[in-house]
Amino acid sequence: MELNGVTIDDTYAEAFPTWVARPIITAVTEEWAYKAAVEAVGFATSTIGCPAEAGIDCFVSPDETPDGRPGYAIMICASKKKLKTQVIERLSECVLTAPTTAVFDGLADVVAEVQEKLPVKLHFFGDGYEEKREVGGRTVWAIPIMEGEYIGEEEFGAVKGVAGGNFFVMGENQMAALMAAQAAVDAISGVCGVITPFPGGIVASGSKVGSKKYKFMGASTNEAYCPTLKDKVEDSKVPEGVKAIYEIVIDGVDEDAIRTAMAEGIRAATKVPGVKFISAGNFGGSLGPFKFELADVLAEYL
Repeated sequence: MELNGVTIDDTYAEAFPTWVARPIITAVTEEWAYKAAVEAVGFATSTIGCPAEAGIDCFVSPDETPDGRPGYAIMICASKKKLKTQVIERLSECVLTAPTTAVFDGLADVVAEVQEKLPVKLHFFGDGYEEKREVGGRTVWAIPIMEGEYIGEEEFGAVKGVAGGNFFVMGENQMAALMAAQAAVDAISGVCGVITPFPGGIVASGSKVGSKKYKFMGASTNEAYCPTLKDKVEDSKVPEGVKAIYEIVIDGVDEDAIRTAMAEGIRAATKVPGVKFISAGNFGGSLGPFKFELADVLAEYL
């Protein structure tokens, strides 16, 4: 198969279940909302070594937020057991502390049904001086702080979503592959209900489950896709002419969101000169139950 002259591998991306919350952070300006959002999703690239996977979903315009201010929707993905703690810690440490911020639940904007509710009681920070208010038809708490007041909802929806949707961008050199990966992430940013949690949305060190040599490692380098090992390993999957590979990992509120994001990202990547091949990562079912066949994902474009 080919798309825009780029070979599409006959394979699938393997993904796994996760639980997702989607707070919307608003502030006096888009810049301050963005700064708070960036802090809130820090250290959250992979559940291999981070307490959650998180990222910025999209910008939310003032006419779409409860308080009429610019905002950013973020997504926090974790196990059902860990999700509540992650939402509390990230909002309390990174958003309550940020200038002019307010927080509202944004999950119902992108899913048909909210499956769980997470109580997030930050109002105790007010030490008895807090009070309930109504903003945009929503019940919130106003917490007095040194700059004025922090406004926030305290019940956040959660839904069982999908983590680990992915594809590989393979280029004739590092810059071609990187530019194509960046184009893919830019395209995916226009899809609501998904995040690309790694730095800049791009994974330079794609991994495999476990390790051949070090049994204490839960994940290790994916040698089959390392260009420098092409002539050193028997099972190399690096095509001829490929010198660099980047992985795009996508978490979403459901399978449809993942499919849409993969399709948009792959289509954008294949338009960049120097891209030779598109593939995806899977581990025979050892990672998770979701399978995203590249041919199916791209059916309307092929």
